[in-house]
Amino acid sequence: MAGKLKQDLTESGKMPVLFIGHGSPINTILDNDFTRSLSKLGKSLPRPEAIMVISAHWLTKGTYVTCTERQGMIYDFYGFPEELYKIKYPAPGSPHTAGFVTELVHKVHVSCSYDWGLDHASWAILRHIFPKADIPVFEMSLDYSFNDWHPKPIQYHYELASELAVLREKGILIIGSGNIVHNLGLIDFHDIDVKPYDWGVRIDEKIKSHLISHNHKELINYQNMGKEAYLAAPTLDHYLPMIYAIALQGKNELLTFIYEDFQNASISMRCFQIG
Repeated sequence: MAGKLKQDLTESGKMPVLFIGHGSPINTILDNDFTRSLSKLGKSLPRPEAIMVISAHWLTKGTYVTCTERQGMIYDFYGFPEELYKIKYPAPGSPHTAGFVTELVHKVHVSCSYDWGLDHASWAILRHIFPKADIPVFEMSLDYSFNDWHPKPIQYHYELASELAVLREKGILIIGSGNIVHNLGLIDFHDIDVKPYDWGVRIDEKIKSHLISHNHKELINYQNMGKEAYLAAPTLDHYLPMIYAIALQGKNELLTFIYEDFQNASISMRCFQIG
């Protein structure tokens, strides 16, 4: 079956990989530097056959991909303007491509999900990048299961992600959607443009330097970066999509920054493109 799926996917040039710091859902309805950078990005990208989003907001026991042709909207947030809960992003699913992924990965068993839709890690950014919603989209979850009170190590996710590289040769745009610095405990909910914490700026710059130097080892072992790293990623959910993106970076493959700034004091909106 995997062979058939592989043949059916359109052969095309190697697609880039994106990491998007998606931040607050409110960005969906804002016209600001961040959202304008996403709109500009969409105009520069080759048109994908399909889009796979590794979502910081889909945490599961095991790894799943959405395998439905039609997928519902998930409004996984509370207390925002009513306008946000009325937004639709009616992109079709891509069950054929998702099924291919379940057979492509050998490190772990990847299963189909038929009851998850598009959460805001997907639609909040795709609404700006591909506003026509005419490209098939599916999501991949993060295995957030615990063993002896410990989550899967970052290296585990890096190795899993590396098996997805062939998708780039098949015209699939892979997007990791999370945030490099994401501390909700210290967030300023009242002002999106408030000055960021000094520690946040320092760790964001340190991670930037490792991204530029292709130092994946340090990014995998981020705990070694000290107290600031724990403040930046007190939980791994928003950090891991970045790991999936860099795992797909080829040797000497160019990484460029799409956007660099902070929102709400403790959220880095850094975005980058590989390839």
